Amino acid sequence: MNDSEKRRIQNQFHAFCVTVLKNEARRIQREYTRRRELEKSLDELTPSEQEQTAVADRYFIDEHVFDVQGLPVVVTDNLLADALAKLPEGKRNVILLSYFLELNDREICEKLNLLRQTVSKRRLTTLKELHDYLMKEGFEWPDR
Repeated sequence: MNDSEKRRIQNQFHAFCVTVLKNEARRIQREYTRRRELEKSLDELTPSEQEQTAVADRYFIDEHVFDVQGLPVVVTDNLLADALAKLPEGKRNVILLSYFLELNDREICEKLNLLRQTVSKRRLTTLKELHDYLMKEGFEWPDR
């Protein structure tokens, strides 16, 4: 292949590359134009549209933290937290360890230094007390 053929091929490749780049630049410009036409300034939004874009985080709102033997237990329902707060500490700890930290009876016995029978009895009586309190406060139980 002589020098003139090499130069011709280089020129053709150069022209091809320039064409590809120009076409891509046009495509990008069209995309930017399309996006600009679809975009709306925040100043142009109606109050209801602004409301749709807003997000309110609920971190730490309605969170009640109970301490059980140095373990924090978070309860997010106000009515349930009030009911638990009214219980004596021993009964409350059994419920929190059992249902919120998902400990079994043996683990609860070890944690609270109680007999297994005591843990079982406290849980049953406390659940009844909680049920009665929640019913009195108008709590509506979900359908099962």
